Amino acid sequence: MPGWLKIGTAVVSVLLVGVLAFGGYWVIRLQGNLNKAALGAGSEKAEGTVDESRDRMQILVLGSDTRDGKNSQYGTSDDATGFGHSDVMMLLDISADNKRVSVVSFPRDLLVDTPKCTDQKSKQEFPAQTNVMINAAMSEAGVGCAVDTVNKLTGLEIDHFMMADFNAVKELSNTVGGVEVCISDAVYDPDSKLRLPKGTSTVQGEQALAFLRTRHAFADGGDLGRIKAQQGFLSALTRKMKDDGTMSNPAKMLEIADVVTRNLTIDEGLASIPTLLTVGNRLKNIDVGKVAFVAVPTVPADIDPNRLQVAEPAASQLFAAMRKDIDLTDPTASPSPSASPDASASPSAEPTPSETAAGYDKALQQVTVANGSGVPARTQEIIQALTAGGFTQLGQLAAAPVATTAVYYGAGYADVAADVAALLGIPATQVRPAAGVAGVQVYLGSDLVGGTPGGDVPVQLPSDIVNQTAGDVVCQQANPALIVR
Repeated sequence: MPGWLKIGTAVVSVLLVGVLAFGGYWVIRLQGNLNKAALGAGSEKAEGTVDESRDRMQILVLGSDTRDGKNSQYGTSDDATGFGHSDVMMLLDISADNKRVSVVSFPRDLLVDTPKCTDQKSKQEFPAQTNVMINAAMSEAGVGCAVDTVNKLTGLEIDHFMMADFNAVKELSNTVGGVEVCISDAVYDPDSKLRLPKGTSTVQGEQALAFLRTRHAFADGGDLGRIKAQQGFLSALTRKMKDDGTMSNPAKMLEIADVVTRNLTIDEGLASIPTLLTVGNRLKNIDVGKVAFVAVPTVPADIDPNRLQVAEPAASQLFAAMRKDIDLTDPTASPSPSASPDASASPSAEPTPSETAAGYDKALQQVTVANGSGVPARTQEIIQALTAGGFTQLGQLAAAPVATTAVYYGAGYADVAADVAALLGIPATQVRPAAGVAGVQVYLGSDLVGGTPGGDVPVQLPSDIVNQTAGDVVCQQANPALIVR
């Protein structure tokens, strides 16, 4: 072998070994950074395993307020230990075609019903609760209980979760060189120590954390103002990483990955560096105008005006649109085609409307909805579908939980029951006569939680459901009580 070829071969071999060693070092380092926890807290998963590279994917993103370890400077262990409470709760929904992302925020003050949860490590069981703040869902049985609670509220089935703590925000904002934020007036919040001048500022480290944590600096000093500020921060971060070419810079992405993984807890299904890289790769080319930031519609709670409850029918409309994979920035667009191997499978048979449907007036038929699905928002969605289908004499009943949906009907209502079942996509085998029913009763079971009743009914969404997209530069309104001169 010629001398030059020997030298060339040796150099290439050294470089190759160096590259493999470098890659192996980073994979081992990043993998060692990760903390893992169970995805659920005892609930059964109905859907199959998601393909992270090409399926629609939903990730619950949580910000923990724990004061353990590196976060002890923000309070004492009496404030929050272990998993703590979820200071931030956002559902990241990535479409199968990688063309859009929805980021839906859940206010921490939102009152919800939590399911029975089991701590997957200790196996201790915690009973279901009613009217508790959603940010407390993970404080006892862990992050999996927060996932199960959001599934129960929305009727979705979340694929993964990511939970970060205070330190993650500080380090990430420093790594990207700060994030630009805007506020209408100069403001100072003595609780979070956020101090900003009027106009645009670049925040990082402690100031970035204060911007995201403050509960009083924006709007009327409530949780909804903070959500809009958090969404504005994430929009600015998205634009910065896009404009700076960060997502295409391997060295920068390794630095960010190291920072993020050191402060991250994720579920077992997501807990591998190749999987995280796959998810990150899906996000790098999405148009910022198709990254929609939304907040769950809420109103002051009936039982406590200092807390929130979901606003109906707007919340049910949002959850229905999410289940049907609707583009929230353009609700009239067709849902993204699924890239799953079984996406072309034939739909299950559904009952067809009875031929005698024209023999009665739908507007005069009595139809009641008994919700035993365990998802309160389903009631309004079913009522919306029935109303759109022409049934207007509608009622609601309290119902015990059941597994299987059924349509019951009284004497003389067989044809009406068949039409109601067809409208909601309920199989004819689940339409049954019942002596004690007046008219028709739709008894919702847990099997319909992931279904799409009224699939042909257009989704109605409030015109202002999207707060902003990642392409929008939004200036936050300062809380008048904290404006400084």
